[in-house]
Amino acid sequence: MSKLTKTVVDKAEPRDRQYTVWCGELKGFGVFVLPSGTRTYFVDYRNANNVRRRMKLGRHGQITAEQARTLAIQALADVSKGNDPLEDRNSARKAISVKELCELYIAELDAGRILGKGGRPKKASTKITDLGRINRHIIPLLGKKRVTHVTKADVTAMMKDIMAGKTRGIEKTEKLRGKSIVRGGIGVASRTVGLLGGIFTYARDELGIIDVNPAHGVRKPKDAVRSRRLNEDEYRTLGLILTKAAEDERYTRTVEMIRQIAMSGCRRSEIIKLRKDELDTAGSCFRFEDTKEGQSVRPMGLPVLEYFDEQGMSSDSPYVFPGTRNSDKPFGSFPRHWAKIFADTELADLTAHVLRHSFASMANDLGFTEITIAALLGHASGSVTSRYVHTLDAALVMAADTVSGYIAALLSGAKLSHTHYALDRSSRKAALVRFLTPRPEAPPQPEEPERLAA
Repeated sequence: MSKLTKTVVDKAEPRDRQYTVWCGELKGFGVFVLPSGTRTYFVDYRNANNVRRRMKLGRHGQITAEQARTLAIQALADVSKGNDPLEDRNSARKAISVKELCELYIAELDAGRILGKGGRPKKASTKITDLGRINRHIIPLLGKKRVTHVTKADVTAMMKDIMAGKTRGIEKTEKLRGKSIVRGGIGVASRTVGLLGGIFTYARDELGIIDVNPAHGVRKPKDAVRSRRLNEDEYRTLGLILTKAAEDERYTRTVEMIRQIAMSGCRRSEIIKLRKDELDTAGSCFRFEDTKEGQSVRPMGLPVLEYFDEQGMSSDSPYVFPGTRNSDKPFGSFPRHWAKIFADTELADLTAHVLRHSFASMANDLGFTEITIAALLGHASGSVTSRYVHTLDAALVMAADTVSGYIAALLSGAKLSHTHYALDRSSRKAALVRFLTPRPEAPPQPEEPERLAA
């Protein structure tokens, strides 16, 4: 065996099972290679009780081979003095407070090593939300307690304090005259307990300082289910409000964006940040690169498709709805314009999420199944959306056409009588006849006269 160096570790290829590469110069020093490709340095030794111990020193890439060698030498030197460096490390870790644990977790979060949905690193927006819950709720209520002393009762008490608004307050933000209003409440309490459970899982599985997660099994309150949806009269009212708002040129773009949200069921952020390369008008679908659920392919209804076709996309901006001052950024006035458009109207309580929920509800009214609606919306429950679109794209595009078309008609003031598409035989028969009608043959082209021989 040769000396364990960076070159040796880099050349250690992953195998089907974990294996170890030992150093030929320093006994007990090695690196184990996981099937994932992760390489972790460690040192093996026997303590004063002749018990074999293996202490991790760090991951390859985070520390160098020489730094790991130095740590291994220091650990073996402690062993020669009768100490147990791994036990000392664990004792020190077990003494840390919840605040210190949160700081370690945040460092891992910033490094992209805390995974979220789909086994992907948490998104920037999720990180901001997590930091807010850690700094505004978890640390103020539990930060001083030792991690090993936290009980299920402590977590339950924290949850109830957040529900009662004990952490309520107003904080300044980095923006000029910016402020953040911390309200607490049932939803925040439930989600904070979920985050705390993830932090304690990290303490158990990664740090090894606890054996039981005290947040597991805590009975969380049910979050309020948002059931608000637009009925057909409200859709017609929405159409009138948008038509009136569009008379002011300042709100024209925002009105167009609201219409696309209503007719597509997309999230507000997905339309605001929609890029031109995410529009596949030939395939009649959106191909979002990065959404709440990661990459997402969704069918585009005909009214939405025709709108984007009519835009032409002639500007140099990568965005479909570019900023007015900086076209290299998405349109940033949408939230402010939304508030002004709906202020003092019958739909003052309307949100973009209500439009999305209403789209799903309308799809259900029109007879489409849960899996179809999930694919239309790009829900996590339809995590096979990409495969679903490619195998049943015609059915999904038909569903998108039906729902988008129905909503577009309502926005225009139409009074319709919706029916389950699958049960409307006249519509099915007309579509089938049109599909099966042979195309008229093109008239024969006159033959070119033969050229006269020279």
